[in-house]
Amino acid sequence: MEDFEALLNESFELTTPEEGTVVKGTVIAIEAGQAIIDIGYKMEGRVELKEFAQPGQEAEIAPGDEVEVYLERVENARGEAVISRDKARREEAWDRLEKAYEKEERVEGAIFGRVKGGFTVDLGGAVAFLPGSQVDVRPVRDAGPLMGLPQPFQILKMDRRRGNIVVSRRAVLEESRAEQRAEIVGKLTEGDVIEGVVKNITEYGAFVDLGGVDGLLHVTDMAWRRVNHPNEILNIGESVKVQVVKINKETQRISLGMKQLQADPWDDVESKFPIDSRHTGRVTNITDYGAFVELEPGVEGLVHVSEMSWTKKNVHPGKIVSTSQEVEVMVLEIDTAKRRVSLGLKQTQGNPWENFEAAYPPGTEVEGEVKNITEFGLFIGLDGDIDGMVHLSDIDWDRRGEDAIEDYKKGDMVRAKVTEIDAERERISLSIKALDESFDGAVDGIKRGQVVTVNVTSIEDGGIEVEYDGMKAFIRRSDLSRDRSEQRPERFSVGDKVDARITQIDKASRRLGLSIKAREIAEEKEAVEQYGSSDSGASLGDILGAALKGRDDE
Repeated sequence: MEDFEALLNESFELTTPEEGTVVKGTVIAIEAGQAIIDIGYKMEGRVELKEFAQPGQEAEIAPGDEVEVYLERVENARGEAVISRDKARREEAWDRLEKAYEKEERVEGAIFGRVKGGFTVDLGGAVAFLPGSQVDVRPVRDAGPLMGLPQPFQILKMDRRRGNIVVSRRAVLEESRAEQRAEIVGKLTEGDVIEGVVKNITEYGAFVDLGGVDGLLHVTDMAWRRVNHPNEILNIGESVKVQVVKINKETQRISLGMKQLQADPWDDVESKFPIDSRHTGRVTNITDYGAFVELEPGVEGLVHVSEMSWTKKNVHPGKIVSTSQEVEVMVLEIDTAKRRVSLGLKQTQGNPWENFEAAYPPGTEVEGEVKNITEFGLFIGLDGDIDGMVHLSDIDWDRRGEDAIEDYKKGDMVRAKVTEIDAERERISLSIKALDESFDGAVDGIKRGQVVTVNVTSIEDGGIEVEYDGMKAFIRRSDLSRDRSEQRPERFSVGDKVDARITQIDKASRRLGLSIKAREIAEEKEAVEQYGSSDSGASLGDILGAALKGRDDE
């Protein structure tokens, strides 16, 4: 009996399936959405029908079908075996996937769900994680068309103990694209003209699909004219004709161009835009150092900040012109080798100093606002947005300039006379005191050499101050008499009337030169000529006496 019992126990141990293994069974019935499966040894279990279905499909199973299931427990509370088709498929799949992972082979699967950071993929029983960055070579906004579609994947990482598998669809695509790209690039040569479709647009250019391989159409190769952004002339999905500009065999990068298919406008720039010719252009770009003006599509010139305005020297170009503004410019210089045209804006407006000189020659009276006051004079705003300067010495005839300038402040409107214009040095000299023409009127009736009677107004060490018809003059000590002993200012008194000879009339400085000495010498000369000569034996006293007597007789 003991031997029989031992043999019976041994029989049970050999024939009873071990929990945690995959066993074969037969579907004996389908009811309430479950398949009842006989795994032998008088053991049955139930499995949900969905475990037999592929993602997105109905379960295809019927009574009599043989299936493999995973035995979790031999018996549960209801006396049934606890079995699972999913776990059986998973164990089978893991064995298959580990072999593929070791050999770096692709595996087939289907995306069936979305999770945080990516998607879930059914690899024939095992569930893998597909990161969002590994779905495609470019970001995918809508993964709907990829869901449930059987396709190849590359296993990046797997850990059976933790049940983690990470796969990539992108790696498969990149490998396929690399092979396709190498084949297409091998057929292309620089200079080829081909059709392509704009696939993507960036700030620096556009990617064009050439039939399986992308080429970069840089923004500078889209047109001869300045293109601020590629979307000005291209749209995604648009078909374009391009030329292969360069091919890098090592990196398999292709550079494309559109402008190369058009005539280069720089070929006849010199004939179209000769030096000193004037043209109307459009401002395309403004920088700190100037403004770019488009003369025609593909030909731009630079108006340097120094050539923008005659008067605005330290102003940003943006305060003189604005983008898209139509302006008239003059061609100053052309460098076809460097593809540069230097333009001038101020040259088309005329030199304001030359224009001013034509309109207001020296001697003309002008009026303007005091723009600035400095230690050496006043700056007056004039027509043409230019300034003229009134020097301290040209403010007042009678007062010191430092005192006279105190009468003015910024914003005052003043009148002045133009005295000098230097267009080359961009200077205009003005005079306020020149407006006072009373001196000119006073001296109109007199001339040099004439004797006039003046009133003594002041006695100084160096001479005497006198006044004639409202004009002040100064007779120096040396001009007070021909006799040195009489050249004493103190012999005169304020209020005395004195005859003096006019030696100089300077209207510019409003100065009247007088001399008593010159009058006496002239009178002596006249007496000698009229009454005799010293050579005849007559003394000077006799001559002067006769002259005085003759004057008294008259």
